Amino acid sequence: MFGGGGMNPRKMKQMMKQMGIDVTELDAEEVVIRTADEELVFSDVQVTRMDAQGQETYQVVGEPEVREAGEAAGAVESADEADEADESGDDDAIPEDDVELVATRAGASKSDAREALEAEDGDLAAAIARLE
Repeated sequence: MFGGGGMNPRKMKQMMKQMGIDVTELDAEEVVIRTADEELVFSDVQVTRMDAQGQETYQVVGEPEVREAGEAAGAVESADEADEADESGDDDAIPEDDVELVATRAGASKSDAREALEAEDGDLAAAIARLE
């Protein structure tokens, strides 16, 4: 970004902080990127989030396992079926995808996001508004 090949990492962080850029290492277990043709699965991955002027950018570093779209579709269908089973079997169950979405949008922890969703009876917009 800055071309600071020989720059001291500490100095680089200091400059980025002055510019309003916040860099955070995430403890990610897996990253999945789905395209129309294939699915890229990063299992041993390093993820960095950079917040600059309200815009979040993620950097993923690792070697992906490539899967065909047909394999990915089967996994998605299985996940959808599991979600439907959760929703029909237990009215109080909040889907994990909803919790992650609310946590990301509101900048809150997953536990806070889950509590907000439960308080708002699963309403995503109301839960996000509650946390903001």
